[in-house]
Amino acid sequence: MGEIHDGWDARQTADRRTDAELVAAVRDSDRGALRELFARHEPWLATRLSRRCADQTVVDTAIQDTFLAVWRKPGGWRGDGEVAAWLWGIAVRSLLHELRPRANVVERLRTLRRSPAVSAEEEVLARVEHSDVGLAFSRLSPDLQAVVQATVLDGLTTREAAALLGIPSGTVKSRMSRARTELREALL
Repeated sequence: MGEIHDGWDARQTADRRTDAELVAAVRDSDRGALRELFARHEPWLATRLSRRCADQTVVDTAIQDTFLAVWRKPGGWRGDGEVAAWLWGIAVRSLLHELRPRANVVERLRTLRRSPAVSAEEEVLARVEHSDVGLAFSRLSPDLQAVVQATVLDGLTTREAAALLGIPSGTVKSRMSRARTELREALL
């Protein structure tokens, strides 16, 4: 008999529902669906967040907040784009939220040396988000945004982005080409 954890038999076969079906089930308060989303996506989310923040406690909190947000508002995923890209967006925002100082100015100055440093990447992304480039990016279709996010912002290879997004490598390349064209036109 397999070991039982939290009412779930570890030997039972993996849930065969798609990520989209799991999110729909979470909308219906299906905890098993949330557990399956966590099992599928937590490992790579934790790895990628750890590349941005060395403090494992902060990374763990960001992961927890990510799946709590999914549980509370599964309707945040509108059904377009990849669920994995949606989860990544929540995870990055959760990490940034954890790293952002929330104390008053005097308190922040007192604890400045003890605070985790914000990476140069995070500073650039924050500036870009509110620039013409950020506006042009927000106007791209979700499919194009997911490819740009995976290849440019996350630094994945075409093959890694294809695996993450569940699409062929050629599709990643063609969407990236289309995104470049649309961004270039929007910024002229």
